[in-house]
Amino acid sequence: MRSIVWFRGKDLRVADHRPLAEGAATGDVIPLFVLDPFFFAPERARNLPHRLQFLLESLSALEANLAHLGSRLLVVPGRSVDVVPRLAAQWKADQVLAHRWVEPFARERDRRVDEGLARVGVAFRLFEGETLLPPGSVRNGQGDMFRVFTPFARACGVKLDLEPALAAPRSLPPVPGDVWAETVPIPSLEALGLTPNSRLQAGGERAARQRLKAFLEGPLTDYGVDRDRMDLPGTSRLSADLKFGTLSVRALWQAVAAAGASDSGHRYLNELLWREFSHHLLWEWPELLERPFRPAFEGFPWRDDEAAWEAWTEGRTGYPVVDAAARQLWAEGFVHNRARMVAASFLAKHLLIDYRRGEAHFLRWLTDGDWAANNAGWQWCAGCGCDAQPWFRIFNPVTQGRKFDPRGDYVRRWVSELADCPTAFIHEPWKAPQAVRTRLDYPEPIVDHAFARERFLAVAKAHLGHAKMG
Repeated sequence: MRSIVWFRGKDLRVADHRPLAEGAATGDVIPLFVLDPFFFAPERARNLPHRLQFLLESLSALEANLAHLGSRLLVVPGRSVDVVPRLAAQWKADQVLAHRWVEPFARERDRRVDEGLARVGVAFRLFEGETLLPPGSVRNGQGDMFRVFTPFARACGVKLDLEPALAAPRSLPPVPGDVWAETVPIPSLEALGLTPNSRLQAGGERAARQRLKAFLEGPLTDYGVDRDRMDLPGTSRLSADLKFGTLSVRALWQAVAAAGASDSGHRYLNELLWREFSHHLLWEWPELLERPFRPAFEGFPWRDDEAAWEAWTEGRTGYPVVDAAARQLWAEGFVHNRARMVAASFLAKHLLIDYRRGEAHFLRWLTDGDWAANNAGWQWCAGCGCDAQPWFRIFNPVTQGRKFDPRGDYVRRWVSELADCPTAFIHEPWKAPQAVRTRLDYPEPIVDHAFARERFLAVAKAHLGHAKMG
């Protein structure tokens, strides 16, 4: 058989890649990547600069890996719905193999590609790989999708009898000599109108393996204790690798499980199940990218406050942890998960600004920006999501900072104005002596915590009570 293996941006690896392994086992393999304007048109690329940098580095690494194995990556510009069927017919392919995506726009893309391939008599086969279990396969006793994480995770545990992750192939057949297309080089960031950011994580499969090795030999041991500490390197930093598939979630699960059944290991695996939950939710309810999971939150009276929005995005709210998160996002395309939660809660509850604005802002600047996980996290923080924190729980950014950044190291790293702030005042610098405050040149809080808390509770209670009565 002749197979097109369609790499699509979430599977930029050669190890544990079922479409690639399947294609190599059955005959000719034609590795393809389509530079779809949906992502790569300069006006679109400018809206996801950090993700594009990681993706392009990972794509270049994939190109080198395929060449090392004896094949080559064909990079073709155009709309996927047009390019893939056209090339499949031109190359006389028997099948197109790819990994499934859960997002609604991707499912529509695949439906249209499938129709186009059917017209030219080519099979389209989608493989699981973005998740541990096929989306839609984990159901409760009534056959419905779970609405609470803990029983979902328990049900996953019953089903998780994973086959071993596939090793990288030792070699691949060369691309057939009669295969031709108007291929182009992988574009540079500059060609897309983007400026390289040296502070971003390096992309590529080898970099992912190195990060995994470092995590297994270091932070994993104390992950259960250190994962919430913003001032410590206590997390895996593998989220972008999972997003772009430079490391498969199956390989990661098995590597952590093999490292030992410690409490920290179990905590990390539970986080992978939360990621799993977010993807299964989006598969079941595609409208979640536009609407709150809880119907009572429809029409919530969010405030239109551009000055507050700009202060939050630029890290000028006067709350150090919130501002540190905003600046870390701009600087290195990453935000510690605890800081993400504090910042998200502050936007939605202290400022009463629509969580969807914050969700879109994070998705634009995060290197690991994943539609399903990002949406689930924002809806959780706003109180309107599936299995969300109660709507009446409101993070206090001062107490969160004291607990999870006790010496203020995280704040000092990202909020330069507070580098010399005494530790006693690092999370509430407005309480420092006047002479210290003048020297720091840091803004006063844009809203009082106690006032903001009571305001949100009053607004939410009125709206949710009305919604329930309606």
